[in-house]
Amino acid sequence: MEQETFPEELADALVGVQRLIRRRLRREMPAPQLRGAEVELLRLVVARPGIGISDAAKDLYLAGNSVSTLVNQLAGQGYLVRETDPADRRAARLMPTPAAEARLGEWRRRRADLVRQQVARLDEVDREALAAAVPALRLLAGNLREEGEES
Repeated sequence: MEQETFPEELADALVGVQRLIRRRLRREMPAPQLRGAEVELLRLVVARPGIGISDAAKDLYLAGNSVSTLVNQLAGQGYLVRETDPADRRAARLMPTPAAEARLGEWRRRRADLVRQQVARLDEVDREALAAAVPALRLLAGNLREEGEES
């Protein structure tokens, strides 16, 4: 792989793997089908119960009105509950429902099973290369997150 094309090839590979995992899981998951942004918001709320809409928008790099729309959809499906912020009665705090936690747990389990099956199909050298790349990929994600927060 050429050094000059490496960044583009890496980005394409990561996006391709993520897209294929999402498509496979989406077909297998029970209804209702959730879009990527909805899943990302659910993950965030499960990880940070009580997060506000503006903080969620900031963390997801989305407009506040986009997150409000997602919240309305997810609340309507029984995955999120809005609670009034005791410190600011005009603000809402987002809480996951047990259905949201169960859905994400099932998503994670199915995703891990899918990736485990596909990695097992690789030869040992490729499996070791992927395992060795995980720490560097986490650092790359952290750098991207930090840079996004600075701008």
